[in-house]
Amino acid sequence: MTAAAPNRWVLGARPRTLPAAIVPVLVGTACAWGWTSAGRWFADSSPAAPWIDWINFAMAMVVALALQIATNYANDYSDGKRGTDDPSKRVGPPRLVGNGLATAAEVKRAMIITFAIALLAGSVLVWRVGWELVPVGLASVAAGYFYTGGPRPYGYAGFGEMFVFSFFGVVATVGSTYVQIERVTWLSVGASVIVGCLATALLVVNNLRDIPGDTESGKRTLAVKLGDRRTRYLYAVLVVLPFVILPLVAGLGGRPIASLAFAGLVVMNKPLLAVLSGASGSALIPVLGRTGRLQLVTGTLLAVGLAVSTYV
Repeated sequence: MTAAAPNRWVLGARPRTLPAAIVPVLVGTACAWGWTSAGRWFADSSPAAPWIDWINFAMAMVVALALQIATNYANDYSDGKRGTDDPSKRVGPPRLVGNGLATAAEVKRAMIITFAIALLAGSVLVWRVGWELVPVGLASVAAGYFYTGGPRPYGYAGFGEMFVFSFFGVVATVGSTYVQIERVTWLSVGASVIVGCLATALLVVNNLRDIPGDTESGKRTLAVKLGDRRTRYLYAVLVVLPFVILPLVAGLGGRPIASLAFAGLVVMNKPLLAVLSGASGSALIPVLGRTGRLQLVTGTLLAVGLAVSTYV
């Protein structure tokens, strides 16, 4: 497969994975919706209206997207250099280095530029919010690079899912709330579990598809360690658990309209059935896209419900 030169960087950015960056910022910001610029819960300070710092929202979105794309480039660069993206061994979409669409040096440059964009946007947040964001930002960049980079990449040791849940679930969601109200709230922590599960499901279905090639190339992902059947069960747990947690987040958080996110169950049907019915190889490629759609629909409706609930 070949790709036109103007489109290869979009291909390398892996658009199907981008909901994992967009959703936590939407949800985390919605968790902060009920606070006023005076730092009080607006229901207790009526008639003040909910207040959102849209510059901080925009910067948080840039950070999340840039980190996701940079991590994808870093993965492409490191796997391409190691030869683990050999197109004769893998089933998924083409990779920039592995398929000869770009040189390793070009991908490394794209990775550095994208990480730099994340750090630049993060610096704006540090200036506007506080220095406590610095270690979080540096840890996020390091985690993105060392997922498959460095001498002992933790993604090859089965810890990739922990990284995704932690950084594209908890850190991104709670952090997006924090840059608005400078507080860590139980609502944002609970919502981050929903977001983290769906983001992790994206990685799990990707690694499920790659079990044969990863086994041959020596990558000991969690899917390789668990095996095909148990990885399918893990995927099922990750896409079902958010809807088990949702009533607790909506109810105990005092945001009942967040139950709108239950509409995501309709989107969940096809990818879950495909995984549990034994789809493998190229048949799992569309499942990745549908899982991203599941996260985007569920996360967007959750964010809308969380925000609208502050008015009722």
